[in-house]
Amino acid sequence: MVKEEVQQLVNYLIEIEHVSTTLYLAMSAYMDRQDYTGMAKWLRLQSNEERTHMLMLIDYLAGKDGEVKLAEVPAQPSDFGTPLETFQKVLEHEQFVTNAYRQAYEYINPVDPQTGVIVQDFLREQIDEEAQSLTIVQRLKLASNNPAALLVIDQELGQRQDGANAPG
Repeated sequence: MVKEEVQQLVNYLIEIEHVSTTLYLAMSAYMDRQDYTGMAKWLRLQSNEERTHMLMLIDYLAGKDGEVKLAEVPAQPSDFGTPLETFQKVLEHEQFVTNAYRQAYEYINPVDPQTGVIVQDFLREQIDEEAQSLTIVQRLKLASNNPAALLVIDQELGQRQDGANAPG
């Protein structure tokens, strides 16, 4: 059985992944409404990836005979601004998630090294999550308000394939 404090922390990480799933889904719907279908697809796949992470954490905790507690997810906005503003919010959110996993790892690893390995795998994946988001933000900044450049970026983001990556 997993220790109570570790269980609470894993449930918190589950909540973060659950919020991430709904946030990216809301962003996807917004981008689709703005006719940025490539950005919408990228965000939808990101939502799916976060859902996969949430399910992995749920399965891990349940497999350790822990109690999974799904918190209520807050409603998400329906307007995220320009593509640049939207992806700046993605980057900020990924930085928040990275920080949450870092803090969880620092606490969990000495207390429960087995769970620490799981959290470390997610933390490693955050390196890529932040890098992707940062690259998109930088490219959108370069595009500025040039419609042709925005459409090229939209098209490129639409090439993303479903890769609900498992950490590790």
